Amino acid sequence: MLIFFFFLSLLFSHSLYSQTKIESDIETTLVNAKKGVYWALSNLGGKKAKFEKLLINNDMLIARVRIAKELNGVKIESTGYYNTNEVTIILYRSADSLIKDGYVKKGELEIYSDEE
Repeated sequence: MLIFFFFLSLLFSHSLYSQTKIESDIETTLVNAKKGVYWALSNLGGKKAKFEKLLINNDMLIARVRIAKELNGVKIESTGYYNTNEVTIILYRSADSLIKDGYVKKGELEIYSDEE
């Protein structure tokens, strides 16, 4: 009976460790996706309507960021990567809130072109 409880506790502790590791990996992936969002918010200037950038650090892909300037706002899509995990955040911000928060100046989002 004692051996049964020993193996049961060993099995339970192993599954708990695996779950903790997965949770940690997902959290790191989410942090990388947030880095992409913050990068996008600080780089909204320019005349392109859409653009995409890859954020790379220490020879590892951290995030892929896509920015699309829409009528009266922007759409930011950031996919964070860590090991074999990826998490995508899609953020919609109106021009008014971007101006209010200081990310762009009034009139900046209306002046852009689709040319690369």
